[in-house]
Amino acid sequence: MTKFVGAHVSASGGVDNAPLNAMKIGAKAFALFTKNQRQWVAKPLETKTIDAFRSNLESSGILPKHILPHDSYLINLGHHEAEKLEKSRDAFVDEIERCHLLGLDRLNFHAGSHLVKVGKKEANYEDKIMDAELSCLDVIADSMNRAIDATQDYDIKLVIENTAGQGTNLGYKFEHLAHIIDKIEDKSRVGVCLDTCHTFTSGYDLRTREAYDETMSLFERLVGFEYLMGMHINDSKPKLGSRVDRHHSLGQGEIGWDAFGFIMNDSRMDDIPLILETIDDSIWDKEIKALYAMID
Repeated sequence: MTKFVGAHVSASGGVDNAPLNAMKIGAKAFALFTKNQRQWVAKPLETKTIDAFRSNLESSGILPKHILPHDSYLINLGHHEAEKLEKSRDAFVDEIERCHLLGLDRLNFHAGSHLVKVGKKEANYEDKIMDAELSCLDVIADSMNRAIDATQDYDIKLVIENTAGQGTNLGYKFEHLAHIIDKIEDKSRVGVCLDTCHTFTSGYDLRTREAYDETMSLFERLVGFEYLMGMHINDSKPKLGSRVDRHHSLGQGEIGWDAFGFIMNDSRMDDIPLILETIDDSIWDKEIKALYAMID
């Protein structure tokens, strides 16, 4: 088993600090934001910052394929308003370009939200929600195709993260991921990130050997492990199927330790970044060691 575990580390003070912060916790992988995730515009990366990032990364021994940069939370590639959609698309291309400058090969992102308000008491509520979701998934795929066309010279994979399904967020069903991938013209540029908390709270159980195997078999059938480019390793405060996104420290939530042992001994998760986003960064080093200790 060749596992690469780390955490979503701070890039405060400059992205070049991220590899140093990863080294401090004994990480063999890490995630980062390449700009402030809650602002639309950031100043371009300076040459000295890029050079420092690459130098620190080399010192860390962590390979680019074990780094999972995340885009801004403001971006919604499925927005139903034309102006806001265009703004998101432009910002997304900028995120890809920043990854390219840093020598990274993948970009993790939340697919998008349909934002359509339908009251549960309205006639044909479920049909209206399904129509809104399908329409939004098509817009997301179109946004991705446009981004791929705009960055043809960059071999950077667009890694869709599954969501908890909170609000009108899409990507909470494996079918959503499959729908998007099916409509991507250049499938060599697309991947998936599975978040354990999101997987669990969107209704896929991981707690027992039988449940884990069933969930992963379903993922294989609907999406395919050839698209798995990273995982977020988190326990969950909410219960199974709650559709609420609240992470917890490993073993302290509703998922429990067993699921993480299944992951650490699953060869399908070899050689990809396994990234902690648990709530107490002061114990990330201990969680990393605990995960490696679970390998049989």
